[in-house]
Amino acid sequence: MSASQSPRSPRSPEPSAAPPGTDTPTLLVKIFGKDRPGITAGLFDTLAAYAVDVVDIEQVVTRGRIVLCALVTSPATGDTAEGDLRATVHSWAESLKLQAEIISGTGDNRPRGFGRSHVTVLGHPLTAESTAAIAARITSTGGNIDRIFRLAKYPVTAVEFAVSGTGTEELRTALATEAAGIGVDIAVVSAGLSRRAQRLVVMDVDSTLIQDEVIELFAAHAGCESEVAAVTEQAMRGELDFEQSLHARVALLAGLDASVVEKVRAEVRLTPGARTLIRTLKRLGYQVGVVSGGFTQVTDDLKERLGLDFASANTLEVVDGKLTGRVVGDIVDRAGKARLLRSFAAQAGVPLAQTVAIGDGANDLDMLNTAGLGVAFNAKPVVRRAAHTAVNVPFLDTVLYLLGITREEVEAADGLVD
Repeated sequence: MSASQSPRSPRSPEPSAAPPGTDTPTLLVKIFGKDRPGITAGLFDTLAAYAVDVVDIEQVVTRGRIVLCALVTSPATGDTAEGDLRATVHSWAESLKLQAEIISGTGDNRPRGFGRSHVTVLGHPLTAESTAAIAARITSTGGNIDRIFRLAKYPVTAVEFAVSGTGTEELRTALATEAAGIGVDIAVVSAGLSRRAQRLVVMDVDSTLIQDEVIELFAAHAGCESEVAAVTEQAMRGELDFEQSLHARVALLAGLDASVVEKVRAEVRLTPGARTLIRTLKRLGYQVGVVSGGFTQVTDDLKERLGLDFASANTLEVVDGKLTGRVVGDIVDRAGKARLLRSFAAQAGVPLAQTVAIGDGANDLDMLNTAGLGVAFNAKPVVRRAAHTAVNVPFLDTVLYLLGITREEVEAADGLVD
């Protein structure tokens, strides 16, 4: 500190009754340069000599360069003290080869607008062109970008925009159109505590949790792959509903030895990032379940292997060690998946508004629309359009970023002991 600094004055231990009024003189102190330990402490130690109150602080470090902003009240003793503060801060900054800028004003930051939202952007890569397009579209809706920060740098680049001044639904609609044109994934959710409180995640299995279609794995052992594929095509054309197509395909498996179940279990391939997604969610206190139009002979094994809380699917009938070509029990179809989501949520004690559903097919649409957040994962166009948000990269753990969980938090969760 320079010899011209004012002495430290005694402060009242009583807190201020209210934040500074709109006409209260304040100073925005900005420090930027090469980061090193002690800069933040040094700045506030310097300011402490002038008996100022801290109104707001923001600090960002990017590739070893710091930008530190402090909004403080002006010294109570008037212009002379403020001039001394300015000179002292500049002198301190120069001694550390930093730059300083001090801007006079009044009051606190202006209030954020209504309609606060989190906009999560996933790019692989995230280009300057796409970032410009996103920012421009936010502005066109009347939104203001209050803050931007990075959630992850791998396996995708994920950044989050805190936006105010426009409605979440309006913003989601506008950015969904933009995302389709620039090749990035964009999720828009309302800001608030409920985002962190989403404590149940339920996902589809085939082509979501796993890379395979289980019925096709069974069909390969029965030598009827082409016949099963033909029935699947009929269903996709709308000539058969899910239940009809399920019965038609399962009938082709009649007579298959039940020992094939173990072979199919061994052939199942998890989607990249599936283990990370489930492990992280569980360690952060979430409950996780699966619902499938496939078969319990596979989902029960996945539940045990992955430590899932819930699992439900159709059940292949086995008599005398052979598949009969029938299923037993209630059919898990499109409506059944939504019903099971509600059931899981009730058992978990989680409101539906605080649930997340992930799926890829039309059979998942009711579930996606029932959940508080429905995520279309590498889904068909009709599903992408209907879901709250879509992820089109092949890494299932990117869903974590939509929940506001950073890569650093994922890695920290990995360090926890189960």
